[in-house]
Amino acid sequence: MNRKTIVMVATLGFAGASPAQEGVFQTKSLTPETALSAARAAMESCRKQGYQVAVAVVDRAGLAQVVIRDRFAGAHTLDVATNKAWTAASFRTSTAALAAETQAGKPMSGLRNLPRFLAAGGGQVIEAGGMVFGAIGVSGAPGGEADDVCARAGIKAIAAAVEF
Repeated sequence: MNRKTIVMVATLGFAGASPAQEGVFQTKSLTPETALSAARAAMESCRKQGYQVAVAVVDRAGLAQVVIRDRFAGAHTLDVATNKAWTAASFRTSTAALAAETQAGKPMSGLRNLPRFLAAGGGQVIEAGGMVFGAIGVSGAPGGEADDVCARAGIKAIAAAVEF
């Protein structure tokens, strides 16, 4: 091999990503403190409206980071809030949008048969800068629209912490 060929081979070797770089990816996650701030803000928003709720914040994989229940929220609200958050994180869309798209007779109606899938308002994706961090789910207010208002208040409370 002559010197020109060696330089060309060496240059080609560095042109693309190494196999190790192609085999992994990097993500950002909410800190537990930020997740707790979102949950508290959502619960406080509901309290101000006179609602006792449960709030769940999950990571991008749908695993719970924080789950809180106000003192008089129904026992069912823990599972419902967690499943709303899981659904929003898993499908990367709000549960209210999924409720509309999965009604009987719609092409995606079969999704309602999935375990943990909850198609009712109150689940919102937490995202910023083109990255999904997770989701928040609220249960216990009178209807999905009221749950959504509280969930959005939780996201608003942490907006400065996740914007970049």
